[in-house]
Amino acid sequence: MATVPEDLPLGQATAIAGTLLERLRRERPAVHVLTSPVAMPLSANVLLAAGAEPSMTSRPEVVEEFVTASRALVVNLGMLDADRETAIERAVPTALASGRPWVLDPVKVDQAGRRRRFALDLLHRRPAVLRANHAEIACLAGAGQEPGALARAFDTVVLATGTVDQVTDGSRTFRVGLGSPFMQRVTAMGCALSALTGGFLAVAGDAFEAAVGAILTFDVAGEIAAAEARGPGSFKIAFLDALYGL
Repeated sequence: MATVPEDLPLGQATAIAGTLLERLRRERPAVHVLTSPVAMPLSANVLLAAGAEPSMTSRPEVVEEFVTASRALVVNLGMLDADRETAIERAVPTALASGRPWVLDPVKVDQAGRRRRFALDLLHRRPAVLRANHAEIACLAGAGQEPGALARAFDTVVLATGTVDQVTDGSRTFRVGLGSPFMQRVTAMGCALSALTGGFLAVAGDAFEAAVGAILTFDVAGEIAAAEARGPGSFKIAFLDALYGL
């Protein structure tokens, strides 16, 4: 019989997010992010606004040093090229060997077969959190499979984004419907969420709680920013300000 996940109450999730955000700002952990050139500026600025110290190099010859110097790794498959693929192949074993938790963001795996195969290979290398939208999750898990099934299959935490965002490790689940439609009108917002999840992972002892803290913080900042924004451009600026002010 399938396990029925237990839902985390919003009040408890809010307390987790607040505690971890305070710790993030106090400890200012280094987080290494391997992402696309399009996503780099926003991902770095989101981490800085939250209190972390990002590094972004994807040079294969130095990536292991940066991962070792960090407290978490974020791997994003958007605009994947040969150099970044090589860097990922070096970074992930380094993170595992040095006890650094890592986040996998399998961007557009539903649209590229080779990328899907690479993502599935990476899923077998124990990411602490998989951050993906529902189409990407369906591509990896199979049509009709819930995020919880994917979490149990790979012993990971799944952060599934959509109209209602969901975090699950297969036994615990948190759902939240906050945020703003403007988030769909600014490029690389999902990538920035993955980066922020890496920041929370760097200071959390529990990957589920890290993902809960990241998505709730991200969505609340989006709600605050939307109240001030006139369009996507002003929203992006307001979002960074709101995140910084939380």
